[in-house]
Amino acid sequence: MIINQRATNIYKKLTNTYPNLKSSLDFKTSSEVFAAVILSAQCTDKRVNIVTKNLFKKYRTFEDYANSDIDELKKIIHSTGFYNAKAKALKLGAKRIVEEYDSKLPSTTVKLITIPGIGKKVANVILSEWYRKNEGIAVDTHNKRLAIRIGLTSEIDIKKANTVKIETDLKKLFSKKNWNKVSLAFIEHGRQVCLARKPQCEKCVINKYCDYYNSLNK
Repeated sequence: MIINQRATNIYKKLTNTYPNLKSSLDFKTSSEVFAAVILSAQCTDKRVNIVTKNLFKKYRTFEDYANSDIDELKKIIHSTGFYNAKAKALKLGAKRIVEEYDSKLPSTTVKLITIPGIGKKVANVILSEWYRKNEGIAVDTHNKRLAIRIGLTSEIDIKKANTVKIETDLKKLFSKKNWNKVSLAFIEHGRQVCLARKPQCEKCVINKYCDYYNSLNK
């Protein structure tokens, strides 16, 4: 079986298993998706949603973040971790959006990555979730783990893995129109079955396509 067919089978199996794929982050406006995605770095979506309930009541626009008291911002987002860097990203990122993009969240990767706090992964998520554009595959901790375990990337060491290389490898295997669902499906499967410490291989619907599982059963 060629690798592209394997990837196609994996995609079909996962999307059939998880038919209602969508981001678990809560947001309704462009400033909310901007804040939620930045806060989600190294933090669970569940925790982010708890924090943003209060955050979104106080900060409703990019101008609100740009003019915020950074110490107050840090207190509100403290429990999401890395709050110093995240508060700085929210304030400076919003300031850039207000001043350079007329308070409108950019809709291209080139422009998004010029904003403090927004790298390639965050840009991919914003584009797919807010603008419904598939410009890349957001490689988070789940996507990275699954890509390496299954054998969909040439990267093999999860601690040293280059996420840009993993994204490049994945983009070659899956149709561009499905990139967002690929990322969401991997995230869901990583949360429910392909766990970091103890993957539940016997109940995995894609185990026959997985290098890790097959290596255990040689």
